[in-house]
Amino acid sequence: MPNRLIPYVKAVVHLLCLVPLALLLYRFKQDNLGADPVNTITHFTGDWTIYLLLISLAVTPVRRLHAKLSNLIRFRRMLGLYAFFYATLHLATYVFLFSGYDVPTAIAGVKAGHLGEIVTQFKLVWPTMWDDILQRRFIQVGFAAWVILLALAVTSPQFVLRAMGGKNWQRLHRLVYVAAFLGVVHFWWLVKAGVRTPWKDTAVLMLLLLARLAYTAWKRRRSSKTAARMPVSASRT
Repeated sequence: MPNRLIPYVKAVVHLLCLVPLALLLYRFKQDNLGADPVNTITHFTGDWTIYLLLISLAVTPVRRLHAKLSNLIRFRRMLGLYAFFYATLHLATYVFLFSGYDVPTAIAGVKAGHLGEIVTQFKLVWPTMWDDILQRRFIQVGFAAWVILLALAVTSPQFVLRAMGGKNWQRLHRLVYVAAFLGVVHFWWLVKAGVRTPWKDTAVLMLLLLARLAYTAWKRRRSSKTAARMPVSASRT
């Protein structure tokens, strides 16, 4: 892909990543979120978190297929940040809609100049939320995945990369595979027993992990062969 096209393609990718949110808002405006709107929003934002996370992970193996695809790496961070965006919406759905948080009262308090009402309402639902965290495994692994994505989002800017150093930054950002794994586990533990809906996401993740392992093994084997040839070359010179 020519460098001159990158800004235009990025604009298109931005729009495509925002289409799910626009669709969700449209369905909300049309009162078309089904019999259980909160459940619909929860699954919708969770699904798009995993979709975008898997797409961002697919960038690296795809770009290795051909030299002309190398510029795809410039879209990986954007896709990862959008995955974090939808993950945050997913978490916010639980905090502000599912947990019993009194959103109208909090909004009324803010309009009246009482910003502390936001915290007050959170304190009221926190005991229930904490019980959920302790008792429900899918919430534990889901929150762990969100924390990892938060760390990756905060450290994504270039100046943070320079401050951390390339190797440390890479070590941290490899945790994206852990976040994806936890996200899939979260999905499996969330659905009812016997439901196999998450199998497609699981299969894609396994394929991406195998591609990563295969490339690492190939790279090490190639390095070993290169190192084995070096003494022979040196002796001839």
